[in-house]
Amino acid sequence: MADEQEMMPPGASHGPVQAVSAMGFPSPARDYFDGGLDLNRLLVRDRVSTFIMRVSGNAMQSAGIHDGDEVIVDRSLSVRHGSVVIVNLNGQMLVRRWQIDGQEVGLLSDESPLPVVLTEGDEVNVFGVITRCLHHVR
Repeated sequence: MADEQEMMPPGASHGPVQAVSAMGFPSPARDYFDGGLDLNRLLVRDRVSTFIMRVSGNAMQSAGIHDGDEVIVDRSLSVRHGSVVIVNLNGQMLVRRWQIDGQEVGLLSDESPLPVVLTEGDEVNVFGVITRCLHHVR
């Protein structure tokens, strides 16, 4: 999944976003940043196919997604082994990790150590791939 996300070395800049240590004192010069903060540019690859959904439940805590978090979902991305997806399975919207094992496809969550294996009778519609999770700092 690392190839889907842009990886940046510590201290590297991505526009107005800078890596920062949780220790020490930030530079007062940062208060004088003269540029706009465009979250679409920073968090969204395709504005037409990307949206935000609020998650209910704790089935994906191992992926860092908790009850009440908002997730950024991109419908234009291809689903791959290990992708965290929004999937409609037999009429129920779920957040799960997509698992491919040979010819079998399964959905993995924290609720079970084994994936739910999809069968021919299942109605499955992958709504999109989750690219980011937004949550409140406590």
